[in-house]
Amino acid sequence: MSSRPFTIVIAAALQALLGLAAVLGGLYSLYSAVIGQVNDVMSAIPLAAAGLGVGALLVFVARGLWQLNDWARTPVFLTQLFLAVIAYYMFTGEQYAAAALLGAVAVAAGAAVLSPPSTAVLFPAAQEPRKKR
Repeated sequence: MSSRPFTIVIAAALQALLGLAAVLGGLYSLYSAVIGQVNDVMSAIPLAAAGLGVGALLVFVARGLWQLNDWARTPVFLTQLFLAVIAYYMFTGEQYAAAALLGAVAVAAGAAVLSPPSTAVLFPAAQEPRKKR
């Protein structure tokens, strides 16, 4: 049996899926620029680089959380905050299905990474009772 709680597994998996989605978006932008399907190649190339870079960073953070590194908790939670903002603006843009999906992912991953089992594994010293002086 692993000492990794289910909440860490959920948060790391959702974070990795977001990273893979960003990488796929970057690859699609690069592909579109290469075949000449975009109007402005000079903006498609940096967009592709940003998608690939951000995706790689998100997967790196997911891996850090999977390995139970305490430093990964903050970037995972911040990713979910940004994702919730994107979901809000997609909702106001009447893209309800995408907004609901992104909002559900943001809430699930944020709750998983902040849950007591995740906190107990990532920060075991904080769970110990403090000595009275």
